[in-house]
Amino acid sequence: MAIIDRDLLGVLDCAGKALYHARMFHVVLHEPEIPPNTGNIIRLCANTGVTLHLIEPLGFDLDKRSLRRAGLDYHWMAAVTVYPDFAECRRALSHHRWFAIETGGTQHYGSVVYQADDVLLFGSETRGLPAAVIEEIGGATQQLSIPMLAGNRSLNLSNSVAVVVYEAWRQMGFGQGVSQTPAGSAAT
Repeated sequence: MAIIDRDLLGVLDCAGKALYHARMFHVVLHEPEIPPNTGNIIRLCANTGVTLHLIEPLGFDLDKRSLRRAGLDYHWMAAVTVYPDFAECRRALSHHRWFAIETGGTQHYGSVVYQADDVLLFGSETRGLPAAVIEEIGGATQQLSIPMLAGNRSLNLSNSVAVVVYEAWRQMGFGQGVSQTPAGSAAT
């Protein structure tokens, strides 16, 4: 299956209504391994206007049922690009500011003032990011962390992406975001 690599400006939804999404941020997943995590992140990106970039090798086929069930049904709303390696992704996004979100990062993710087109880089579920990749984007000064209780290893990848994306989006005033949940009812 070919993954989407397109700008959604002017794309029509199923009802023929134009979708206008200003892509604000870029999420890069470095060698993701678990299909439901990537599916959830595709869904998150579709719902927040974030562009998703996947760096191979991937730990799954993009057409696997678990990925599709977790979020690939949102693929028509998400802008997703797959790269054969980190170097190619880095070249494609070379004029952007990069942040690595990694356990043990030197800055709290909420202490950064995010800007449109920032790149948020996350490592694989079991290995995190290679030291060489962190150094390539600026080392410790560009490495962010999400606080958690002492003694715990890490958060789930899709949860980590959601935490940082929503903080960055909040700082940007939620762009074109519109609450879809009526007051008093639970989100699903």
